[in-house]
Amino acid sequence: MKKILIAALSILALNSCYNDKYDKLYPTPVTTTCDTSTISYARDIVPILTANCTINSSCHLGGASTSGYDMSTYDGIMANAAYPTQEVLINDINGTPVSRRHAMPKGLPKIASCDINKLTKWVNAGTPNN
Repeated sequence: MKKILIAALSILALNSCYNDKYDKLYPTPVTTTCDTSTISYARDIVPILTANCTINSSCHLGGASTSGYDMSTYDGIMANAAYPTQEVLINDINGTPVSRRHAMPKGLPKIASCDINKLTKWVNAGTPNN
């Protein structure tokens, strides 16, 4: 009887140590919002282009551009962003390239959907230098 009592108390003691909380086991997913209400070239577009088109890939970096398209300055972008090139730019970053072009950024993961939304809104707004 003594052995059974010790076994039962041991089981109860070990069982009481299990203290998972619902919010720790099933955390609320972090939701992020994509604010495209006001898009600024300097604040929103430059970091996207820097991360995806110029610095990380070096494909569109000024004089060192391997593609022939400079995306490192506003003037460089404007030299290639006039209609219909705007449409081509948006198609390329969406992964639906037209003609013989490639989905961008070439050889890198697809640009985040929020960043694509920002680029699209900026192009549709007339590519302001703000």
